[in-house]
Amino acid sequence: MSSVPEVSPLRLGIAGLGTVGIGTVRIVQEHAALIAARTGRAVTISAVCARDPRKNRDADLSGYAWESDAVALALRDDVDVFVELMGGHEGAAKAATEAALKAGKDVVTANKALLAHHGQALAELAEGAGRVIRFEAAVAGGIPVIKTLTEGLAGNAIRRVMGVMNGTCNYILTRMESAGLPYDTVFEEARQLGYLEADPTLDVGGIDAGHKLAILAAIAFGTKVSFAGVTLEGIQKISIDDIRRADDMGYKIKLLGVAQMTGRGLEQRMMPCLVPAASPLGQLQGGTNMVVLEGDAVGQIVLRGPGAGAGPTASAVMADVIDLARGVRLPVFGQPATTLAEPEVAVTSTPAPYYLRLELLDKPGALAKVATILGEAGVSISRLRQYGHSDQTAPVLIVTHKTTRDAIDHAIGNLPSTGVLAGDIVALRIEEV
Repeated sequence: MSSVPEVSPLRLGIAGLGTVGIGTVRIVQEHAALIAARTGRAVTISAVCARDPRKNRDADLSGYAWESDAVALALRDDVDVFVELMGGHEGAAKAATEAALKAGKDVVTANKALLAHHGQALAELAEGAGRVIRFEAAVAGGIPVIKTLTEGLAGNAIRRVMGVMNGTCNYILTRMESAGLPYDTVFEEARQLGYLEADPTLDVGGIDAGHKLAILAAIAFGTKVSFAGVTLEGIQKISIDDIRRADDMGYKIKLLGVAQMTGRGLEQRMMPCLVPAASPLGQLQGGTNMVVLEGDAVGQIVLRGPGAGAGPTASAVMADVIDLARGVRLPVFGQPATTLAEPEVAVTSTPAPYYLRLELLDKPGALAKVATILGEAGVSISRLRQYGHSDQTAPVLIVTHKTTRDAIDHAIGNLPSTGVLAGDIVALRIEEV
C-alpha cells in the first residue's frame, strides 16, 4: 500500500504579542488538531518577538524562540510565514515586512496603516518575489470582508462600498444617544474603558477608518491604494442636539465610509453622515462594525460583526494563515499589482441630500433670508423644522433636496452676511442606503 507523504508544518513567526498576538497564539495552541484536519497540515509557532519578554501575557510562550528584533524574526530559517501584529506604518513593521518578503516569506498582517500608506509598493515587492500578503484582520476585525471582495464577489463589478468601520466612534455616537450625554463626557468614558488608540484622533478623527476604506476601495475598483484621496472628517463636532434632531427627522448619525467609482473619478469619503434610522446601518449599536457591498450581479449584501478585540481579530489572522496552509495564493489586492490603475480622485462628490442645523436670531424674516441664500447657491429645501425659542434664538433644521457639497459650502460661506446666525452651522450629508 502506498502511504500519503507527510506534509511539513507551516511555521509562523509572530511579531507583536499584544491583544491580537496573544489571541493568535491561543488559537494555534487550542485548535491545533482542528486546523490540521481542515488544512491537511500542522500549523506551528517557531518564534515570537515583543518589546518585553518578561511581561506576563497570560499565555504559555515557553516553547518558542524569542527575538528582540522583528527583522531578525522575519529572517529566521524556521519561519515560513511572518505574522506582523505590531502596528504602525513606518519603522519596525515596515522594515520587517519588507525583509520577510525579500527573504521568500509570506506575510500575514493586521496593519491597515501599513497597507494604506505602502500597499502598492509592498504588493509589487511581494508579487515580484512570488510571495503573498494576507490582511483580513486589517479591516473590520472578525468580519471576512477582504475574502468576500476578493473571492465571493470576484465575478461582480462593484458599484459601492460603505460601512461603519470604527467601533469606537460607533460606541461614542450610540452612547451619546442612549444616555443623553455630550460628546466630551462619552469620549472620556471611552478613554477610561481603553477603547481609544494612544492617539485618539486616529479613532475620532476618522483616520483609522479611512485607512480601511482606502484598502477596500483598491480591491473593489482595481486601483492603487490611495489614502491621500480619502476625504476625512471626524466626529468631534457632533453634538447631542444633532443626534436628537436627526432622530426627530428619522435619521441616525454614523461615521460612515463610502467609496464608489463615478464618471468624475473615485470617491472616497469617511465622515459623519445621516442614514435612515430603519436601515441596517441606522440600527447598528455599540462597537459593532458593518460593511455594505453592492455588486452588479449580487445586488447589496450586508456584513456585520465585531470590528476589534482579541478573539475576532485573531480569528481573521488565522483565516489567512489557514488559507496559506491550504495553498491558497492570490494577488495582494485581488489582481496583479502591476495592473492596478492610478486612481483619478473625484473633485466633487455625487449629489445627495444634506442636513443643516442653524441657530437663528429671533428676527422677522430670518428664515426668508436663509432660504434666499440657499436658493442663490442652487440648494432647494425639502423639509424644514423650527424648534422653540430660547434666549432670543431659534434652532432650525433643514433637509435639502439632492445637491453638491460645493453648493452647500458656497451657501454656508454666504449665510453670515444675513446677520441672522447665532452660532456655527452644522452640515451633514444624508447617505442613501
